[in-house]
Amino acid sequence: MNFEQLRDWVGRQEEHLDVATLAPLTGLAATLDHDVSPWRTGEVPPLGHWLYFLPQAPQREISSDGHPHRGGFLPPVPLPRRMWAGGDLQFHGPVRLGEAIRRRSTIGDVQHKAGRSGNLVFVKVVHEVMTERGLATREVHDIVYRDAATPGEAAPAGEPAPAGATWERPVTGDPVMLFRFSALTFNGHRIHYDRSYCKDVEGYPGLIVHGPLMATLLVDLYLRNTPQAQVTAFRFRARRPVFDIHPFTVCGAKRPGGADLWIRDHEGFVAMTAELEAA
Repeated sequence: MNFEQLRDWVGRQEEHLDVATLAPLTGLAATLDHDVSPWRTGEVPPLGHWLYFLPQAPQREISSDGHPHRGGFLPPVPLPRRMWAGGDLQFHGPVRLGEAIRRRSTIGDVQHKAGRSGNLVFVKVVHEVMTERGLATREVHDIVYRDAATPGEAAPAGEPAPAGATWERPVTGDPVMLFRFSALTFNGHRIHYDRSYCKDVEGYPGLIVHGPLMATLLVDLYLRNTPQAQVTAFRFRARRPVFDIHPFTVCGAKRPGGADLWIRDHEGFVAMTAELEAA
């Protein structure tokens, strides 16, 4: 395929409606192991909008990797491996429990790069979540598509995780946690629950811990230690995959106006970095 044709998708839009109900948040609190949540009362917590506007393609439209077939809203990238690479979120106002919400999504950019590791396609999607009072959340979502794994392909080089954490929380991203988060987000991607698919098709050693789950754990770490805080911005970047076969540690260093956050894998390498701003 001519990768330049994928740029025809830039500017494409879609909209979805939903209601900010309580049940998904109760499930998220249980998945994060809370007895009492640290969130602002009566509001959807930061990143909680990921539990709404869920993809609901009919079963006949699901492809072999568990995602809907490509070529609808998202461009039909002809590369088999798809990952959530990061995001930049601005929280402009609260989403209150029980209110109607609307999300407008726009394909902001599509870029193809080729190098020693093969083909890469980067897709940038801009999501705007609105209530009747106006814009509540603006999110720039980065997706990366990659070539299929080759036999004996080495894992990405590791970068030592930062030192000087103010807070640390060990987490075991076991199959049950991954299943529960997939259920909450109606995510059928097989890399999160089908071990044979992970190993035999995509070349991974185990189930992959969701990027959005790791990002949620980072924000949760901040809120565990700063309950009821008003988060105004959050930027995160995936650095290295984390698998269910090893525990990992969620870390944060408090600073004026927010925190620097990261995930340290079992080898001491950084798996995700983030910056959080709070009022």
